[in-house]
Amino acid sequence: MAWIPQQITPVPGRTVREQVAHAGWLKGLSRKAAWEASARTVARVGLTQLAGRKSHQVSGGQLHRMGIAGALTHHSELILMDEPTAGLDPTQRQMFRDLVAELSGTMRIVVSTHQTEDLADLYHQVVVLDQGTVRFQGDPHDFHALAPAVGGGREQAEAAYARLVGREV
Repeated sequence: MAWIPQQITPVPGRTVREQVAHAGWLKGLSRKAAWEASARTVARVGLTQLAGRKSHQVSGGQLHRMGIAGALTHHSELILMDEPTAGLDPTQRQMFRDLVAELSGTMRIVVSTHQTEDLADLYHQVVVLDQGTVRFQGDPHDFHALAPAVGGGREQAEAAYARLVGREV
């Protein structure tokens, strides 16, 4: 299992590849195995050209991808992500969507997010928690169906959420 927090904290002085390899080493890989795996996973998330750059010198979206690369380095079967698209620009969000779509075929991904616009396109299941209580569990289509047709997408998801938690808009 791997955990990717909302804020990835780069280690000053470490390169992107060194930080990714360190994640593998922390999960039990030998230094050599972690270093070799880091090259593959850095490439998989599209950061090969930045592998030698200091990790504190990359953008927020690149930090998120570096976190994912670290999780992939040690062959996680499950990745937990907290607000993975917070603060990303539209291009970075699309890169993230593409990567999650690719990864979801080989591993389980659990995402905690308030950004509802990705629900229909990216996720297979939706669970709405309100103060520790499950208010909904099902597929995105059923979730969206809880709201009146208010333009679809983000607005409909927000209306469905508000209805479930008793704060209708």
